[in-house]
Amino acid sequence: MQLSVSSYSFMQYIRAGKMTQLDCVAKAKELGFAAIEFTDIDGAPDLATQIENAKRIKAEADRLGMTINAYTIGANLYQETDDAQEAEVRRLCGQVDVAEALGASVMRHDVCYSLGKKGNARSFDLMLPRIAEAARQVTAYAESKGIRTCSENHGYIAQDSDRVERLFNAVAHDNYGLLVDVGNFICADEDPVLAVSRVAPYAIHVHAKDMLIREEPIGPVRAMTRGGNFFCGCVVGEGDVPVRRCLRVLQRAGYEGYISIEFEGREDCITAISRGRENLLGMLDELGWK
Repeated sequence: MQLSVSSYSFMQYIRAGKMTQLDCVAKAKELGFAAIEFTDIDGAPDLATQIENAKRIKAEADRLGMTINAYTIGANLYQETDDAQEAEVRRLCGQVDVAEALGASVMRHDVCYSLGKKGNARSFDLMLPRIAEAARQVTAYAESKGIRTCSENHGYIAQDSDRVERLFNAVAHDNYGLLVDVGNFICADEDPVLAVSRVAPYAIHVHAKDMLIREEPIGPVRAMTRGGNFFCGCVVGEGDVPVRRCLRVLQRAGYEGYISIEFEGREDCITAISRGRENLLGMLDELGWK
């Protein structure tokens, strides 16, 4: 089994000015990882600059013998007008070019973040045909670059396992799959193990994430699930997500891709990533998943 870490896991240090995105590559190697996933490419006012920055990150990864296994970005594939919809598809195709510059074999994009008050925007299923067509266009372009695309259970609207399964079925393209984040199902108040068991066959990338979930706020954190519970990220293996059981489900489904740690808790991120890696390696060893 191949482990990686998301650059998003270092965001605590990046926002504090202690690290840059480029620094993440060396730090990931120092922490024992052979691969790193990148979330967005910062400091780029236009696509050309973004691609140049991606090439610099790729050169650093090559120098250190590191793999950049995935590139993850935001997206809103439901736009009210055809012109806006086409513009978003073009933008995502440009992001495929960034993924190519990074040398990533997988690109994850979101699909939408909110419902509207009128027309097809009123429900996920009404938006789904338009979202799926856009995702199909993006993955067809990515296929020509040798890159697979996927969407994650993320953003509240496309977060439940049944919804992302319907999304997968609606896109219906061999180059498209799902990024299964074992922690994110909590944000839709769904049992992670049952959720992962539904979507494991469609996984082409996996995030190992852990969460605390409570009925009352967790310290200063006010992040709330769709059902009104409070949640907070924590070290992988030390929260309320049954990560080991989720891994067992993925193992049984024959998953062969990367498992990428994504940390977004309050602990020091370097300490948390290191401890999470050790916890994750212990779980994989218990499962006999080499």
